[in-house]
Amino acid sequence: MPEKSAGTSTQFPILGPVPRMIWVAGGMIFAAMFMFMVWSIDQSTIASLVDNWSYPRQYQTPQKLEENHHENANQTPSLMSDASTPNVAHVESPSPVDSVIAPDERKPDESSSKTWQNVSEQSGQDSVLDLAMLAQNVGWGHDVDNFHGETEREKVKGAGEEGDGGKGDVDWVLVDLEKNFSSNLLARWLAPGGEPCMEAKTADIRVEGLDDGYLIDFSPGYVHQVVFQALDETGLPRCNGGDYFEIDLSGESWKSRPPLKDCGNGTYSFDLQVHPDFAGLYNLTIILLFRHFEGLKYSPTRFVLDKELRRIPLKFSQQASKNMAGLRRCEKSDFIKDAWAGRWTRHARNDSCGISDDGRYRCLSPNYPCSTPWCSGHLGLLESNGWVYSAHCSFKLFTKEDAWSCLDKRWIFLWGDSNHVDTVRNILFFFLGVPHLEVVTRRFDKNFTNPRDESQYVRFTNIFNGHWDMKGNYLGLDSLTNQEYRDTIMNYFNGSTVPDTVIFNSGLHDGVYWPNIRRFVGGAERAASYWAEVMEAPKRNGLKAPNFIFRSTVATGGYARTLAFNPCKMEAFNGVLLEKLRSKGIVDMVIDDFDMTWAWHFDNRCNDGVHYGRFPAKLVWKDGKIGHQYFVDLMLGHVLLNAICAK
Repeated sequence: MPEKSAGTSTQFPILGPVPRMIWVAGGMIFAAMFMFMVWSIDQSTIASLVDNWSYPRQYQTPQKLEENHHENANQTPSLMSDASTPNVAHVESPSPVDSVIAPDERKPDESSSKTWQNVSEQSGQDSVLDLAMLAQNVGWGHDVDNFHGETEREKVKGAGEEGDGGKGDVDWVLVDLEKNFSSNLLARWLAPGGEPCMEAKTADIRVEGLDDGYLIDFSPGYVHQVVFQALDETGLPRCNGGDYFEIDLSGESWKSRPPLKDCGNGTYSFDLQVHPDFAGLYNLTIILLFRHFEGLKYSPTRFVLDKELRRIPLKFSQQASKNMAGLRRCEKSDFIKDAWAGRWTRHARNDSCGISDDGRYRCLSPNYPCSTPWCSGHLGLLESNGWVYSAHCSFKLFTKEDAWSCLDKRWIFLWGDSNHVDTVRNILFFFLGVPHLEVVTRRFDKNFTNPRDESQYVRFTNIFNGHWDMKGNYLGLDSLTNQEYRDTIMNYFNGSTVPDTVIFNSGLHDGVYWPNIRRFVGGAERAASYWAEVMEAPKRNGLKAPNFIFRSTVATGGYARTLAFNPCKMEAFNGVLLEKLRSKGIVDMVIDDFDMTWAWHFDNRCNDGVHYGRFPAKLVWKDGKIGHQYFVDLMLGHVLLNAICAK
């Protein structure tokens, strides 16, 4: 289009004729003002403006999680002699790396102050991203001021009180099981619809504060609450809940599941918190797996969506961090929490590490030390290439000597699905050095002796609960309807000696058997009543009741996320059963294996879909690669020993 002449009378109409001299004088004044404006703008300001105009909206290209979304924590052909091997990188404070950002996204220009939107200390308070704006936009019926903080935040005593200078307490995001969990879940599941905003299906979300194209710069240590709105296919807000979102926060050396709250009105919130030791670049991934309780259906596969809605790059800046102490080592009282909000952190890595002929990944020396306060003991024992799990407290990693000292002359009784078989076998092999593991099956009862000290022994009893017939499957809690099976269990608790510890798990088989959540609630009530009788039996004989540990069911991985035992259903079943057992007063401790496995459930590197502890083997795995990772179940073994021998 040709430029319009500056003297065109129709462009800026004026009143009356204007002398030529006035036009000339005006033009000279305008030119002088323009030159002054140009001289006053420096190069960095222009670069910043151009960068803001041209910077892409990085969330707008949804894509499936790559196989390396959860980076392989593996690879080494041989056992290294010591922890100082040059190929091993000790990870202290991770620096930003390009691989954290999705391949089709440009790494942000940190020199431009306008590219990053800073979520600062906010006068020492935690942050809520545009909560008031979202409330105004969608017409919440909630008091915004009261909404912040509904996720439980508690004081967790940090390492500062254990001798590092007394830096004080640390605020960590904690979660807990919702009160009246079963009845509230049933009420939401059975709630009538009627209004269009209730009947519509969720197709997308709006994340206020993160959908504006800026890369957000968060302050580590602070709790940052993010709120998003579910939208239907036309972009209108939905006004009820029940959608199942998988949320993941991953950096180079951090993996966690931000605690999610369903507000029941189409809005959801979650909390972000990263320790200052792990400042750097992160990806926040939000996947819509099922819509409006459809994952609870008897045959949920035909309803699965499994759509990645967002992958948003975030930055946690060390410079603006909140001073946090560490985590103290777990004690007996720490295992009373019904739900955990832990994280996996990485403290070393060996990029040249590969699989050995026996299927193992000996990436670090066995005596490679833990990093305080994230664990205590030898990190190399996990064979995780530097990864370790911690929750509201941290865990000890047991050597063979420690494990035998813990378990010597104890009787451990396990009831659950076949993941128990893997865990017992891994404890015997990796922790206790016991050979000849062919006896570890769905149902067995055996004493195992320390090969290096015959005076030490431990008794393991495992009863499979997938079916009363050890060759059957997919009954779960309903296996207790068989009287002979019930009597078999009770006999172990009616004698002159009884188990010291019961490790109880509902199991994946319940996900296949029960036709709906209401039927499962009834089955859980009957199972809780039966186990209350079992735990009462030793008391009638003048004996102490065993320590009862509830171990939640795993988050199924990869392809299994869409099946009958999907994470949506199993998380609900975990909550229902734990509530029913709590009502009988028999639960002493809880281990949240669902949270522990979550970070690794998006693919099949660490699982075959339903098991996280299959024995190492240099064979083709579920994902087509040679070998698999088994360290997640080893971590569970260490956590179990922390609970069994807690003081």
